[in-house]
This record gives sequence, C-alpha cells and structure tokens, in this order.
Amino acid sequence: MNLVSTIILITTSLSVALALASFWLPQMTPDHEKLSPYECGFDPLGSARLPFSLRFFLVAILFLLFDLEIALLLPLPWGDQLSSPLLTFFWAASILLLLTLGLIYEWLQGGLEWAE
Repeated sequence: MNLVSTIILITTSLSVALALASFWLPQMTPDHEKLSPYECGFDPLGSARLPFSLRFFLVAILFLLFDLEIALLLPLPWGDQLSSPLLTFFWAASILLLLTLGLIYEWLQGGLEWAE
C-alpha cells in the first residue's frame, strides 16, 4: 500500500467515525425556546416594531470598515515590487493612520461602549 492510499484510508475512516459519533453524542433535550419558530430572542407574537440599538449598527459598520482595510492592504506585498516602493508604503501608512484616528475618535466618544 502506498502513501497516498494510506492517507486516503485514514482520512475516510476518521471522517466516517466523526460523522457517526456526531449522531450519538449530542443531547437532544428540546424545550419551549428550541421548539419555537424564532430562536432570535424576540417574541413572535409581540409587536413587529421593536427598536434596535444603534450601537449594533455601529459595531457592524466598524466591522465592515476594518474588513475593507484588509482588502485595501492585501496588494501591499506586490506593491513593494514597483519602481517606487516608498510611495506604496506611504499610501498604506496613510490608510492605517486614517483608520487608527477614526478608531481613537470613536473610542473617545464612547461609541464602542456596548452598555450605556
């Protein structure tokens, strides 16, 4: 038996064993909350106009902003191969500085405090 078939046999048997164990290990104890059609914490029979906290949207926007930061800085290693890598470093540093200043501003304004 060669190495590739041994690895395939081990991974297949391990996957089957874990899949079979996942059927017997969990404890199935359904209660009223689990059997309700909405598990998000809202009462499905109550008012549909429940107010949301604006802090939830602020945290979501901050997450998207820092996620876009990663997308903007992703080509940075390839930018070092250009004729002027100092210009690439300047733009990357300016993006990081702008985002850091925005984060400090939000922190000082108390926008990151979840509990009021």
